[in-house]
Amino acid sequence: MNQVVEILQYRLQAGSGERFHHIMQHVSVPLHKEAGITVLECGISLHDPDAYYLLRRFDGMAAMEQVLHDFYRSQAWLTGPRTEIVALIEASHRVVLPYLP
Repeated sequence: MNQVVEILQYRLQAGSGERFHHIMQHVSVPLHKEAGITVLECGISLHDPDAYYLLRRFDGMAAMEQVLHDFYRSQAWLTGPRTEIVALIEASHRVVLPYLP
C-alpha cells in the first residue's frame, strides 16, 4: 500500500486562530474521523497565531481523492462547520507526500 500524507497550511483571518482551532478540535476533526479520515495532527503554528496546519493520512492518491470527494459533499460537512471554517481562511496551500512511518 502506498500511503500518502496531505499537509494543509492555512493563513487565517487576523485574530481567528483560537476560534479556528476550537472548531477544528470539536467539530471538524470528529467529522473527519466519522468519515474514516486519519487526522495525524492539527494546530496553530508556533510562529504565528493566525497560521494553522492540518496533516491527514490516506491509503494512496486514488483513495484520498475519493474519500475527500465524499467528505466535502456530505451533508454533515455542508450543514456543519463548512461555512464558518471557510470564512476564517484567508489562503491555503496543499502538499501531498509519500507516507514514511
